[in-house]
Amino acid sequence: MLRKWLNNWLDRHRIWTNLLLHAVGIPATIAAIPVAVMGHWLVAAGLLVGGYALQFIGHAIEGNRSGEEQLIRRLLRRRS
Repeated sequence: MLRKWLNNWLDRHRIWTNLLLHAVGIPATIAAIPVAVMGHWLVAAGLLVGGYALQFIGHAIEGNRSGEEQLIRRLLRRRS
């Protein structure tokens, strides 16, 4: 299962620009958690929004959808 997920992830992140944006964006979104716990809400919000923005820009460059967008679309189809 992990191998399937990893292969799918690598398939959707082939362009080096997308990988670079994810290399910065993913740690930024993760760093938002301890920063929020420390009470720095504005910084945490900036890290979260900025980190996700970088990842979405990467997917726009790559020409595919992010995993979050795919999940939301899948869930909305189930409700219809």
